Formats: sequence, structure tokens, C-alpha cells
Amino acid sequence: MQENHSKTHITIHDIARELNISASTVSRALQNNPRISIHTRTTVRELAQKYNYQPNVLASSLRKGQGNTVGVIIPRINRNFFSNVIGGMEEVLSDAGYNLMICQTYEKFNKEVAAVQTLINARVNAIIMSLSMETRSTEHIRHLKNKNIRLLFFDRTCEQVPSSSVTTDDEQGAFLAVKHLIDNGYRKIVHIAGADHINIYRNRKNGYLRAMRENGIDVRKEWIMHRGMVLEGGKEAFQTFSSWDERPDAVFCAGDYAALGIISAARQKSVRIPEDLGVVGFSNEPFTEFIEPSLTSVDQKGEEMGRIVAGQFLKQSGENTPDEIIETRILKPELLIRASSVCKTK
Repeated sequence: MQENHSKTHITIHDIARELNISASTVSRALQNNPRISIHTRTTVRELAQKYNYQPNVLASSLRKGQGNTVGVIIPRINRNFFSNVIGGMEEVLSDAGYNLMICQTYEKFNKEVAAVQTLINARVNAIIMSLSMETRSTEHIRHLKNKNIRLLFFDRTCEQVPSSSVTTDDEQGAFLAVKHLIDNGYRKIVHIAGADHINIYRNRKNGYLRAMRENGIDVRKEWIMHRGMVLEGGKEAFQTFSSWDERPDAVFCAGDYAALGIISAARQKSVRIPEDLGVVGFSNEPFTEFIEPSLTSVDQKGEEMGRIVAGQFLKQSGENTPDEIIETRILKPELLIRASSVCKTK
């Protein structure tokens, strides 16, 4: 059997054939059913371990009508923040006997709609999600209420569909970032902003505006530049403002990858950071600590966010828990000050 199945997924039918027993007996043995003899249970478990048998959780949940599976919808799994959130969720949910089924939207609305339908078809117990950049319509999300599937949000929430959520105080995080730049002598601070219809970017822009206003700095209209929170977005913004007659002396980016694009473009133009241009990002991606100069950024506490939203789900999944329960948590951000924003000559 090992030779025949070394490159394929082992099923209970393979185990049953080798032991000359029924697949149902194998299934019951793996579940430690007392109706199956101790000898058979031991033999089945030993063979399953030998061939590294992995149960098909999805198929099991479909047979039962609903299993112990929580769907997670994220924009991109290759962002450290989202990976940390998933890690925090898994830490809590795996101990409670739940599995995660993860879908990526790649920031596309149509992929988000498809992901929701996939998780509905998989009969998950709940969906925990962070909206894509393109999401404006909420019909696919409202549909979950009719399917009796619990819905929770983290980071990017949907204000039109009241649900439990965990977010960072994005406005305060941005305020701290911009005030730090001002305290270090920067005054002409540009904001690389995300899409206004996404709550986190709207709140970060509000934090930027509040910090500037409270420090008596008038914000010029062109200082708020809406760009994608990706490397190219930062590079494009730099090319634009570097052509102005009166150039900015600092940049606050609503995302770390845009800030990385700023630093990359500045290096190519021999613009010194932080002497000529201070730069601050948001999210505390791993590269922020290791690039040169290291990037000041706001930490969103992804793992903690994941643990809390998973805990909200478990709390709401108890017996006699009302469906309308809504719990909102807002985490305190932390500004991590590094070399990109501290200029001794300012």
C-alpha cells in the first residue's frame, strides 16, 4: 500500500481494503467508537499514522449539514498583518476544535463574492472577513444573514451590515505618526491615502488632518494623494510631488508598501531619508525593521486582533446566544519609531 499510495491522498477506503474491514468500521475506529473492539481501533490508528492519513474535514461537514469550520476571507495572505491575524485566530479556534477555511480576494470584489458563495456551499459555521479594496456593494454580505451564518469583521469593516468586529484605532495611529513627524521638525507633510470608501483609510486620513490642524498647519489640497497601497503607488506619488516647485519634507503613508515605494524612488533620485524627506508607514510589515533606513510604522497588533475576533465568534456560538449580539473592539495602536523619520538636523 505504501508504494501504491505514496504520492496520493490516503482515504479510509484504502485503510479498509488493507485491513479487510468496512470503511464505516474504519471511520468509527478513528472516532474511538466503543462499539469497535480495542484491537481494531488500535490497528486502524496505527495504520492511519503509518500512512499519515488526514481526514477530509470538508466532506465530513457536508455529510453532517455543518461542521466545525470557520471561513476566513482576506485580501492577501502574503501581507504579514493578515498572516498574523490568521495565526491569532487559529491559536484560539483550533483549541476549541474548529478548522479554518481561508479564501483570498486579491482586493477584487468579484473574488470576494465568489469566496462568500464558496464558504456558504461549504456550510461553514461563520465567516470572518476583511473587505477588499473594490467592495462597495454589500448584497453578498447581507445574504449571509438569511443563511444563518454568523458574520464577523476585522480591520476593514462593513458599516452597512451591523456585525461584531475588531479594528485598530486607525485615526489615533495616524495622529501619532503625523505628530511624531511634526515634533521632529517636518511641516510640509504629504499623505499617501487609500480609498475613502474603506473605513481604515478614511480614519487614517482623519488622523492626519487632526494632527496637522492641532499643530496649526494648513493642509494643501494636493498634499492628500490617493494611491494604491503597493510599491508602485508609492513610487508614482514620489514622481508626482518631486516635480512640485515647493516639495514636501515628509510623507505619511497609509500602508507600508507605499512607504517602501517612496524610499525606493527617493534613493534613485539621491534624496536623503530622513534628512531631505521623512517617511512613516502603517502596519509594521517585517521589512520595515530591516530596510535602510529602517521605516517608522504603526503596529496594528494582528495576532491580538485575530485572537479577539475568534473569541467573539466562540462567545456568540454558545447555546442560547442571541443572533443580534454585536461586540465592537478597537485596539490601541503603537507607533514604532525608527530611522526614517528622526532627523537630527531638523
